[in-house]
Amino acid sequence: MGSEGSALLEPLWQGLTAIDPSAVSGSVSCALPARFEAVKGARQFTGSTLRQWNIPELLDEVALVVSELVTNALRHALPGTAATAGEPERPVRLHLMRGPSRLVCAVRDPSEVGPVTGEAGCGEESGRGLHLVESFTDGWGWQPLPGTPRGKIVWAVFHLPPA
Repeated sequence: MGSEGSALLEPLWQGLTAIDPSAVSGSVSCALPARFEAVKGARQFTGSTLRQWNIPELLDEVALVVSELVTNALRHALPGTAATAGEPERPVRLHLMRGPSRLVCAVRDPSEVGPVTGEAGCGEESGRGLHLVESFTDGWGWQPLPGTPRGKIVWAVFHLPPA
């Protein structure tokens, strides 16, 4: 886990035209193993980052959204056996970027297939994640990654509370 410059995160800003990459005041990124236990690590990384950025009041909502986005990447974007035990590759990456008025959470994965919002019944255990993302954020979306490596980025935006 560690920090990376906003130049590396440039593809994340495509589709987010209202956010100027030069106005990013903080950006961090962490590679996640292809195991479902990575969701806990992503939440911990998010919590540590938001406390460091002095915006802990967003922690519950952002951690929930990060959990959903990472879970979806592990469940739907990786080949069949990638999210199992063993020494995994790290094909999923979580990015957090803070601008003057917004926080962007983005999850990069190797699949070029976009997220699907389905109708889940109340008794079903899956299928409601993107509805939660939509409910707790100020917007979300996705875009394919140009070039190599192939894949996509699914992002969510949160407005920051007034200082």
